[in-house]
Amino acid sequence: MQHSETIIILDFGSQFTQLIARRIRELNVYCEIHPFNTSVEKIRSLKPFGIILSGGPSSVYDDKAPLPDRALFELGLPVLGICYGMQVMAHYLGGAVDKAARREYGRAEIRISSHDDIFSGFPLSTTVWQSHGDRLERIPAGFETLAGTDNAPITAMRRLEKKFWGVQFHPEVAHTPLGKNLLKNFVMTICGCTGAWTSSSFVKDSIKNIREKVGSGHVICALSGGVDSSVVAMLLHEAIPEQFTAIFVDNGLLRKNEREQVESTFKRFFKNHLIVSDASGLFLSRLQGIDDPEKKRKIIGATFIDVFETEVEKLRKTAGHIDFLAQGTLYPDVIESVSVKGPSATIKTHHNVGGLPEKMRLQLIEPLRELFKDEVRAVGRELKLSDDLLMRHPFPGPGLAVRILGEVTKERCDLLREADAVFIEELKLSGEYKNIWQAFTVLLPVKSVGVMGDERTYQNAVALRAVTSQDGMTADWAHVPYELLAKISNRIINEVRGINRVTYDISSKPPATIEWE
Repeated sequence: MQHSETIIILDFGSQFTQLIARRIRELNVYCEIHPFNTSVEKIRSLKPFGIILSGGPSSVYDDKAPLPDRALFELGLPVLGICYGMQVMAHYLGGAVDKAARREYGRAEIRISSHDDIFSGFPLSTTVWQSHGDRLERIPAGFETLAGTDNAPITAMRRLEKKFWGVQFHPEVAHTPLGKNLLKNFVMTICGCTGAWTSSSFVKDSIKNIREKVGSGHVICALSGGVDSSVVAMLLHEAIPEQFTAIFVDNGLLRKNEREQVESTFKRFFKNHLIVSDASGLFLSRLQGIDDPEKKRKIIGATFIDVFETEVEKLRKTAGHIDFLAQGTLYPDVIESVSVKGPSATIKTHHNVGGLPEKMRLQLIEPLRELFKDEVRAVGRELKLSDDLLMRHPFPGPGLAVRILGEVTKERCDLLREADAVFIEELKLSGEYKNIWQAFTVLLPVKSVGVMGDERTYQNAVALRAVTSQDGMTADWAHVPYELLAKISNRIINEVRGINRVTYDISSKPPATIEWE
C-alpha cells in the first residue's frame, strides 16, 4: 500500500530497530523497515520523506561489515544515522571511526552545543542511552559537531545543506528520556511529515485497496476468533460485504466456549457469510499417539488445509469462482522474514494457512501486514469490534495441542480447557488480565502424588504461564500477585477433577519461548 508520507529505516541488525519504527508510528507517521542493502532504486520507488540508518553490532571496518548502497547519500533526502548508522555515514563521507579507548554502554550525559533542528527544545545537557564500542575520531568535511561526552567528543553531528544528521546514542529507547522529541524533530521538522497516518486513514485506504485488488472476485477468510483474523474479516465486510466468506474451523483444540463466542459475535455482522466447520473428530484422530511437538504442528497444519479445501469446494458450488485468501499476517512476521541477520534456526513451525494459495491457486490478501499488534487493535476499534475481543490474548494456531505436552486426546483437552478457563477468569476479575500480553495453562506429561480428603491421589500437574511483552518478540514473566496465584491454584485443584498440582512458570523469552511447544 502506497502512503503519502513514509520514513524508511535501514536495518543493520540492531536489537532496537523495531523500537525506532514504533516510536515513529506513535507520531502517526508511517514507516517501514528494510534490509541495510536495499537498493537505491527500491528506496526511490517508495518515495520516502526521509531515511533512518539503524544501529548494529558490527564495526564499519570489519571485512564483513553490513554497508548500504553508497548512492543513498546522493538521493537528496534527509538521513539520520543512529549509532552504527552514524558511523556508516562518517565512514562513507570521509570521517574516521575507530575503537573507543573506553566503550560506552548504558546512560551517559551529553552536552549539546547547537539547539537548532534535531535538538530543538532540548536543555543544555540531557541523559541518553549509549551502546557502542567504536566512536568517531574525526567528522567528515563539511560536518559540524552538535553534542559530545567526555569519552566521545562527537556524539552528534550534521551537515545542514546535505540534510545529514548522526547521533551516537539510541533515541528510540525509553532510557533516552527526550529521544522521542529528537525523532519527532527529525520526522516532522526536518522531513516535513504531518502525522496524518491514523487508524481511521488506514481503514479508508485498506477498504479502497481491497476493492481495487478484488474487483469482481470472491475472497475467503480463515477466521480463528483471534484479534488479527477478526479485524481482517471486518475489513472485508466493510469493503466487499457480498464478495467474501469467513470460514471458522473447530479443530477440537479451542479454548472453552470459543466456538460459541465466535458464532455469536460474527453472525451479528455477516450472518450469511460465515461457515462453521466442526472437524474436531478428524483433528483428534490424526493426532492420536503423537507426542512430538513439530509433528503435532505439521499434522494440524496439513489437516487444516484439507478441511479448508473441502469447505471451499462446497462453497464454489454456490458462490462460483474463489480467487483470494485473506489472512492476518502482521508486520513483525514480515520483519522476521527480511532480517539482516540471515536465516535463523527453526525454533518452531508457524501455523498459518500457508499451502492453500499454492494448492488452490489463490492470491493472498494481507491487509494488516504493515501493522504491529497494538495498531491492529486500534483498527479493530475503528471497525466497532468490542474490547473483549480486541484485548484477547494471542492464541496459537495449533491451539491446545501445543499446550498439552505429550499425546493429545479429547479427555486431556477437556481437562486443560477447564483449568485454563479458571486461570483466565480470575485474571480478568482481578484486573490483571489487561496488564498481561499472554496467559494460559499448560498440561504437563507428569502425574504427582497428592492428598484430598485424607485420601492419596495421583493426578495431573499443570503449569500457569503469563508474560508481559510489547509484540511477542521478547517477553518477561508476569509478576502476578502471590495471593491471586494462590486463589487460582486453589480453584483449579478444587474444581477441576483430575488435577492436584499447580506450578507457575517464571522463564523469560529468550531463552525460553512463550509457548511450551
